[in-house]
Amino acid sequence: MFQTRLYTLRTPSKSLYGSIRCYSSRNPLFEKILIANRGEIACRVMRTAKDLGIKTVAVYSEADANAQHVKMADEAFLIGPPPSAQSYLSIDKILNVAHMTGAQAIHPGYGFLSENADFADRVKADRLEFIGPSGDAMRSMGSKSESKYIMERAGVPVVPGYHGENQDVKFLKEQAEKIGYPVLIKAVKGGGGKGMRIVRTAGEFEEMLESSKRESIKSFGDDKVLVEKYLERPRHVEVQVFADKLDNCVHLFERDCSVQRRHQKVIEEAPGPGLTEEIRAQLGAKAVAAARAVNYQNAGTVEFIMDNVDKQFYFMEMNTRLQVEHPVTEMVTDTDLVHWQLEVAAGNRLPMLQDELKLRGHAFEARIYAENPSNHFLPDTGNLFSVRTPQASKDIRVETGFIQGDQISVHYDPMISKLVVRGEDRNDALRRFRRALEQYQIVGLETNIGFVKRVAEHPEFIKGEVETGFIQDYEKDLLKPSPPPSPETLATAANAIRLSEIANTQVNVKDPYNPWATLNQSFRLNMKDTRTITFVNPKDNDKQYNVEITSKNGDDLIDIKVLEQDGSVLKEYKDVQGQYNEQGELVSSIDKKHIKSNVVVDGDEVTVFDEFGRTEVQLATPAYVIASAKGADSTGSVKTPMPCKISQVLVTPGQKIEKGTTLIVLEAMKMEHVIKAPMTGTIGEVLYGVGDLVDENKSLVTFADEA
Repeated sequence: MFQTRLYTLRTPSKSLYGSIRCYSSRNPLFEKILIANRGEIACRVMRTAKDLGIKTVAVYSEADANAQHVKMADEAFLIGPPPSAQSYLSIDKILNVAHMTGAQAIHPGYGFLSENADFADRVKADRLEFIGPSGDAMRSMGSKSESKYIMERAGVPVVPGYHGENQDVKFLKEQAEKIGYPVLIKAVKGGGGKGMRIVRTAGEFEEMLESSKRESIKSFGDDKVLVEKYLERPRHVEVQVFADKLDNCVHLFERDCSVQRRHQKVIEEAPGPGLTEEIRAQLGAKAVAAARAVNYQNAGTVEFIMDNVDKQFYFMEMNTRLQVEHPVTEMVTDTDLVHWQLEVAAGNRLPMLQDELKLRGHAFEARIYAENPSNHFLPDTGNLFSVRTPQASKDIRVETGFIQGDQISVHYDPMISKLVVRGEDRNDALRRFRRALEQYQIVGLETNIGFVKRVAEHPEFIKGEVETGFIQDYEKDLLKPSPPPSPETLATAANAIRLSEIANTQVNVKDPYNPWATLNQSFRLNMKDTRTITFVNPKDNDKQYNVEITSKNGDDLIDIKVLEQDGSVLKEYKDVQGQYNEQGELVSSIDKKHIKSNVVVDGDEVTVFDEFGRTEVQLATPAYVIASAKGADSTGSVKTPMPCKISQVLVTPGQKIEKGTTLIVLEAMKMEHVIKAPMTGTIGEVLYGVGDLVDENKSLVTFADEA
């Protein structure tokens, strides 16, 4: 094949991949690969492949027809409807695309088929290269019970427990008594926290066992469990390992992944805080021993659970794939692990050996999810209406498969992206991490960005006191209610709306297709000396705030007064000035200081990002809508607030509706205006249709007289 050692060539300036080893007969990399995945990991693999001159093939479901990984690939093929079983988990369809396109290898990404041993075997049986470990290694490590036996024989410490075949309830309960409560029941084929139950007393063992088995059979088709000692102050520490086909195996140090919700990771960091060099060396050595025990090849992660009291660690499981959190390791080792995967799959030696791998600084990674932390971290779906990310650099990475305007689908994992930040040490990295989180601004659906930032600001996290119970222990700090909006934020929001209205009027009055241009009478925006914008805080029982804006005879300077619902003045600002910069930020001179804000208006929803963080308010239902629904004869109507074009009609005559139901969407000045029902009732008539041009103060919808 080729000689195992000739010489090492080092580039004059250190590159992303560090030193590159050269060989007399180095195997060429693949010409074309297929990525059997979607989202950010598919994009991540494609970026490295493109850098190396490798063509890429994407597969996608109907739900992902416009996804970024489809647009980024050299070729892309539809393989089925949205359900994963009919698309991303369809081995036959994926292999057919690989053969049809002439792909030489398949990268499985993570999730989906990445740890499916049968898939790995099928790929190799079809004379393609699987960019990952062998099916046999997956099987050995895929069973929690079998892997524990293999680790014990390899001298890798395991948590005391029962990992055998006997699943009799009475027997398992006896084993729990021998181990000593509390114990942890885990699905043998589990992952992601599914089938995992903590049992603190003998009295609840049978109930928890039954619950674990039910969840296990639903998730994995197998209800076998194991019982282990539960550590009260555990840390989740894992080690990145890599092995080639030439008997070289290395570790790339450890990551701490202790901050979790629902047994799933939220923040990862490398290296692990508070670990001595001696413990770090032991972790690495045991991880390499674990990989060698199953003749492992390519990228893998050996997960340990560590007692935070005595720092003893025990084997938990091995993930036989590239992990979600691999970029945090890349940042502190100056490597590209996807490049390493391609080299190893091609039969080449590891780009670096153990003595060449060094830690450089500290890094954090946050998984940015579409989810609501205040509602038990339940996932959210919808449109990414507005997205601003931190500026990428050598020390800041935003790994994503989505951009502004994309949809987060109900069909797949709600992870939007990964934010990865490196610094010279933990404090430096943490400061940069917090700043990057402030700059990551998403509007359109709920995310966990604010929650992650509160974790990064917590005194215990700053001290490095991370354990798997961190979120539960400090839940009150991390999930505290949002404070009331700052008067300055409300003033900024109102001024942004005013400036946007002025800009849209100036741009659109000359448009021949604009409703104003087609009317017999000219329209003049209501620019009185003083106007009032009313905001509602939906997180505080719809509390209202009135913001009065007074212009000064055409001058750019305005006065702003922020009032409580009862009319009392919260704050007055004199000679306020504001304009938008090239980045779309509102730069304001207010209260004797200059501030930058990002104000996003989505229908009635207004979101402000400023020095006070993220603030969400709503524009109150205008008085004209409420008044127009109250006619003298008790039959109400909803009228147009301005000349407009009808974009959508969402109700029909006779339809019963609730207060707040969207009735009609109008278009004016190229902006959409949502007209909602001011009361509960029954629709009488719908007076206009889609596309109609309507003058100001015309009835759109009437309510039936139900008196």
